[in-house]
Formats: sequence, C-alpha cells, structure tokens
Amino acid sequence: MVRRPYVSLQATPYYHCIGRCVRRVFLWGKDHFSGQVFSHRKAWVVERLAELSEVFAMSVCAYAVMSNHYHVVLHVEREAAEKLSEEEVLRRWRIEKTPNSKSNILSRCLRVTLP
Repeated sequence: MVRRPYVSLQATPYYHCIGRCVRRVFLWGKDHFSGQVFSHRKAWVVERLAELSEVFAMSVCAYAVMSNHYHVVLHVEREAAEKLSEEEVLRRWRIEKTPNSKSNILSRCLRVTLP
C-alpha cells in the first residue's frame, strides 16, 4: 500500500521537521553518561542545513539544535522546485546519496523526518 503524501503545498509551504538521535546518543554538547564532549557537531548541523537548502528547493526559516534532537522550519520554494526538470532532481539527489561523500556521511546523522 502506498503511503499518503506528507507534503501538501496547497495546504502550506511551511513544514516543521524534527530529527532525533536514538539510544540516548548525544548530537552535540556534553554527554553526561560518557563524559565526552561533542560541541563541534552543532556546527555540522548548521552547515548541513545550509548545504541542503542550496541543493533542494527549500529555505530554512528557523532551527534549534538540542543535545539529542533538532527542529527545523522549512519553506518549500514552489517556483524554484517547479523549474527543476526530472533529470535535475535526480542529479541533485544522486549528489547527496553518493557513498562516502562528506555530505552523505553527515546525512546519516541528520535525517530529517516529516510529521
């Protein structure tokens, strides 16, 4: 059975997305269980959001990076998206999914899930 679409641009071009870590793993900050500090990861998240907004037809309106999850408010740039050919969409998708690329390695940690 096919899933129903999550995005309806007729309803709204704005989407609040949440990504979280599993098994009490820390995304950034000090992990009180292990004592390790992962402060450098917050910059990764912010950098990754900027990269993805350039590749895909979306703008980042707001974001918040917590210790084990993040929130992002995205605006779908409808006019820009409609100008992209199927070939261009596939090309951009392949760039993001190239194994062992810097962006793909980081994207394994930063999967955006839509409500």
